Amino acid sequence: MKIIIIGGVAGGATTAARIRRMDETAEIILIEKGKYISYANCGLPYYIGDVITDREKLFVQTPESFSIRFRVDVRTENEVIFIDRKKKTVTVRMKSEDTYVESYDKLLISTGAVPVKPPLPGIDSEGIFTLRNIRDTDRIKEYTNQHPIRRAVVVGAGFIGLEMAENLHDLGAKVSIVEMANQVMTPIDYSMASLVHQHLMEKGVNLYLEQAVASFEKTGKEIKVIFKDGQSIPADIVILSIGVRPETTLARAAGLTIGEAGGIAVNDHLQTSDESIYAIGDAIEYPHPLTGKPWLNYLAGPANRQGRIVADNILGAKLSYEGAIGTSIAKVFDQTVAATGLPGKRLRQAGIKYISSTTHSLSHAGYYPGATQMSIKITFEPITGKLFGAQIVGYDGVDKRIDEFAQVIKHQGTIYDLMELEQAYAPPYSSAKDPVAIAGYVAQDIISGNEKMVYWRDLRDIELENVFLLDVRTPDEFSLGSLPGAVNIPLDEIRDRITEIPKDIPVYAFCAVGLRGYLAYRILSQRGYDNVRNLSGGLKIYKAATAPIILNEEDCEREEEPVAKKEKRTITEKEQKTTVAVDRKAATATSSTETLVIGPMSTIETETTGEDDKKPQRTIRVDACGMQCPGPILKMKKTMDTLAPGERVEVTSTDPGFARDAAAWCNSTGNKLISKESTAGKSVIVIEKEEPKACSVVTSCEGKGKTFIMFSDDLDKALATFVLANGAAATGQKVTIFFTFWGLNVIKRLSKTKTEKDIYGKMFGMMLPSSSQKLKLSKMSMGGIGGKMMRHIMGKKGIESLESLRQQALENGVEFIACQMSMDVMGVKREELLDEVTVGGVATYMERADNANVNLFI
Repeated sequence: MKIIIIGGVAGGATTAARIRRMDETAEIILIEKGKYISYANCGLPYYIGDVITDREKLFVQTPESFSIRFRVDVRTENEVIFIDRKKKTVTVRMKSEDTYVESYDKLLISTGAVPVKPPLPGIDSEGIFTLRNIRDTDRIKEYTNQHPIRRAVVVGAGFIGLEMAENLHDLGAKVSIVEMANQVMTPIDYSMASLVHQHLMEKGVNLYLEQAVASFEKTGKEIKVIFKDGQSIPADIVILSIGVRPETTLARAAGLTIGEAGGIAVNDHLQTSDESIYAIGDAIEYPHPLTGKPWLNYLAGPANRQGRIVADNILGAKLSYEGAIGTSIAKVFDQTVAATGLPGKRLRQAGIKYISSTTHSLSHAGYYPGATQMSIKITFEPITGKLFGAQIVGYDGVDKRIDEFAQVIKHQGTIYDLMELEQAYAPPYSSAKDPVAIAGYVAQDIISGNEKMVYWRDLRDIELENVFLLDVRTPDEFSLGSLPGAVNIPLDEIRDRITEIPKDIPVYAFCAVGLRGYLAYRILSQRGYDNVRNLSGGLKIYKAATAPIILNEEDCEREEEPVAKKEKRTITEKEQKTTVAVDRKAATATSSTETLVIGPMSTIETETTGEDDKKPQRTIRVDACGMQCPGPILKMKKTMDTLAPGERVEVTSTDPGFARDAAAWCNSTGNKLISKESTAGKSVIVIEKEEPKACSVVTSCEGKGKTFIMFSDDLDKALATFVLANGAAATGQKVTIFFTFWGLNVIKRLSKTKTEKDIYGKMFGMMLPSSSQKLKLSKMSMGGIGGKMMRHIMGKKGIESLESLRQQALENGVEFIACQMSMDVMGVKREELLDEVTVGGVATYMERADNANVNLFI
């Protein structure tokens, strides 16, 4: 039997090798139009980024070695240009442009896919590349070696695009990614992609989402990438990763059937419409095992499996190909992102009913050093629990878990199979309850009715006045920010304070990652609360999914185009709600023998050598992992306050924006930023406390405090007060707010407290706002509607609520003093005010004012 194989990379080479192993007598001709066969296509970005330094390691086999080992007639730089099905021949063009005809008994088409390259003006300019094969790789590598690459633009945010972004970044380039969709990595849902967005921004990558490229202009050595909306960004190199399409030129010319998805149509045996011609790999389409609809799957694993099956079928077997569900994984800087099966958006498009669940688990036992968090989202059928898909964003152990999900999905399994999987367990590798099992347990609770979920989109778009938002985190966590209007009742206090939770409106419980919200749900649902829901994925997912995309300011300032000099640009999926703080315990830091856990702060004192005087120098190490802004900054500041000049603090944080915030804090406070680095999803910042700067005026250096008299209870004026107070306190200045008369309403507790009052106190109590949530605008109040509108707009714009700003002020060390005389006149009792408030008189205020250089009356 004479067999011709067109295409010698993954599928074609695998088929040839398998045929030879099964039949020593077959005549096999492998025709490849390129110079190389059987090379590591997926490793090309890492060779460009110098992760793989030896080019030869990209080649699994050379044409010569493959030919010798498998007795295959390998013909590289030969291109099949025509298939004559009637004569069963192919016409081949050689490198010399001469042609010849070769007959076959069986023919395999493994031509792969070709990059999409739209006919945009300037797209063929020097410095603009696609990446698909060794030739492309060599061209890019040569260009980067010969040209200084300071700025790189990657068009397209799929797997290859993100891998190229990372590797160009490793070469020292400032990278921008341009993507038409509203997210990177379209195989996963938006909420999961938003976790990747955070990581990319942490690495300094600029994301231009929902942007389409209109043209390119080459001016000197610079390439200008111009968007359809008129914006432009400069680059020294551009990588086009817009996508690929099946290479079907030969098949179409031969009259073979092309499917509705655009690939070569094949049957279960991988035969085309001509029984003598087979096709595999990126060139074909095949029904998806879950939807039954044809789809294109550009992955190496399925191509190799198809090669093995088709080899046996060419030799006479009748093996059936089961199809692929699209299991994929990619390294995105320190993160690992993986997906299998169908995400929610694909299920919606297909009209398939589903439920989703998002959980956050540690990669291995939390008490064993090095545990990192992985976020897992699964989709499943609401009644039977049939598993449709899984997505994971994490660091360690993602590959193992996605493969387990894939096997369950491919074998038509359910969420119950996830619970029954038996995994190897030891503290360095997993937990007794593996993340895969946890995902199954949560899904079971949802299907059985033991838990009802509310999702981030529902919460983002809901009218907050119509629900009761129950934050069950600790008061310390709540103080770092929450959802607008949320009431903080810690999980362990719910049973004792259950009368504070209404039964006549929906109750949405939430915590950092979902576990405590679930426990709260169980308590309430068994105590007569019929309309309770838990936030799926907790604040971690809500915060990520509603956070704006912010461009790197430093990169923008270096760009020469006026539009690129904008300080920041915000892109939202639809409309943004407020940014909320994530549970400080949501992520576990990498432990080490140097870390000692002391209460809420992990610290250790170490002795190092000073740079100048060579004297021992103390360093305090602070673990702020799992905390989100402003948590790490506040924790860092509290530690700095305990240090002497010359001593240092080393803060480890998983907050994506912490490194930039810490640098800005140092600039404003005069402290010295020693170093900052980010690895494996954690930032490590070292700051040295500087000597106080000498004053150049006669007044005392201590007189840099700020005092505010809060006389008004207008919502807008209260907001302005706390914004100013927080700004001053963050730079280390002493700030005092003196609340008098109507200003006392700003610092009342959110929950009512029973107090004994005289007739005048009761009258004032009925006329005055009961808490800060009842404050009205100074103008355009419209009977209170204006205030609600203001809070709603603030939420959409990601601006902290009045209550969050107030709590941040307390955390920043701002002193709250209530005027005793005003309290007596207006019948306000101490029990009605926040716990942190102290009571004082005019003398107390004047003492603070004497030590301040700014006094404001509001």
